[in-house]
Amino acid sequence: MAQKNINEMSFLDHLEDLRWHLIRATLGILVAATLAFIFKRFIFDVIIFGPTNMDFATYEGLCKVSQLLGIEDTTFCADKFPFIIQNRTVAGQFSAHIWTSIYAGFIIAFPYVLYQLWSFISPGLKPNERKNSRGFIIVASLLFFIGVLFGYYIVTPLSINFLANYTISEKISNEFDISSVIAIVRSSSIASGFVFELPIIIFFLTKVGLVTPKILKQYRKYALVLVLILSAIITPPDIASQVIVAIPILLLYQVSIYISALVLRRETKRKSKI
Repeated sequence: MAQKNINEMSFLDHLEDLRWHLIRATLGILVAATLAFIFKRFIFDVIIFGPTNMDFATYEGLCKVSQLLGIEDTTFCADKFPFIIQNRTVAGQFSAHIWTSIYAGFIIAFPYVLYQLWSFISPGLKPNERKNSRGFIIVASLLFFIGVLFGYYIVTPLSINFLANYTISEKISNEFDISSVIAIVRSSSIASGFVFELPIIIFFLTKVGLVTPKILKQYRKYALVLVLILSAIITPPDIASQVIVAIPILLLYQVSIYISALVLRRETKRKSKI
C-alpha cells in the first residue's frame, strides 16, 4: 500500500492504515503463538508448572535465606507441594494449550506489537517529538519483560506457595484445576509486565501536559495507598508478600517523577529557544 503524506490522509485512510498495523501485529502474535504451541513440553513443564515444584529457583533462594536467618521454615524448604494438578473437562487440556500459546505469543511478540503501534502513531508526531521518543520500543519492551520476569519469579511463586499451603481443615485435599494454575501464572506475569510500563506512561502524559512532577509529588501519598491496594490484589494476603511487590512499584513511581521532571525541563528549554 502506497504511503501517503500524513496531512493528505482522510479519516478513512487513517482507519485503513490502523487496520493494516493491527493485522501485522496479530500475525506477529500468531507466529509466536505457533512456536509456543509446537514447544508445548517446554512451555508447560518448564515454565507454567515450574513454580509448582519446590526446586524452583525462587523457593530455593528463599529457603537458603530462611536457613541463614536461623528460621525453621517448612514452607519454602519442603520436598513438594501438598496438591496435585488435574483436568476436569474433556477439552480442558487442548483449550489450555491453545490459550496459553496465544498469551505466550503476545509476550514474545510484544516488541513487534509495539513497533506496529509506534509505526501508526509516529507519522503524526513532530520531528523533535520523534527524536525525543527515540528508543521507545526498546525501553518499553525492556520494562515489560522485566515486569513479566518479576511477576513470574516473585508474584507467582509467592501466590502459589501461600495458596497451596493454606488450609481450613485437614479433611480437605487440594486438587487444583489446570486452568486455575495457568491463570495465576498468566495474570501475575502479564499484569506485572504492564505495571512496569509506568515510566513510559508518565513520559507521554508529561509530553502532552497532563502530568507534572509537582502533581506526582503532591499525590505520592495517594499513590502509596493505591500501590498497597494493588499489591494486596495481585499477591497473597500476607504482609511480607505485599511489601516485596510494593517496593519495586514505588521505585518505579519515583523514577517516573524524575522522568517527568526531565521531560518538563526539555520542553521548557525547547520553548525558550522558539
